[in-house]
Amino acid sequence: MKQLVELTSGDALETILEPVTRMDLIKYSGASGDFNPIHTVDEEATKVGLPGIIAHGMWTMGNLAKLFTPYYEEGFIQDYKIRFAGMVFLDDVITLKAKVEESTDEYSVFNVKAINQNEKVVIKGTVRFLKR
Repeated sequence: MKQLVELTSGDALETILEPVTRMDLIKYSGASGDFNPIHTVDEEATKVGLPGIIAHGMWTMGNLAKLFTPYYEEGFIQDYKIRFAGMVFLDDVITLKAKVEESTDEYSVFNVKAINQNEKVVIKGTVRFLKR
């Protein structure tokens, strides 16, 4: 595996998550304190007009950090700017992607996105990774 500090403009990181499960969202509800039932109860989601339960936006955003987990000995995420662009449903397979936009000796800026199995972007933004 190439070190993050060796990545240059245009280089990319990618990982694919396991399909989203109800248990993922139940666990995240407990960890985050967000017990809105649209994330765990089918009837509540459909009652508000959703086609089914949806993942917490912050669950999806937090998963983007997994792209950088192998590199925490090299530095850390200093800044994280995200725009929610779509919903994540049960059984969705999310691909996380990061592409180097800028790299200096001190930091790297990545364009990041999460896309579902239908190639729909559900989150996009930037991450600034400060190198040690």
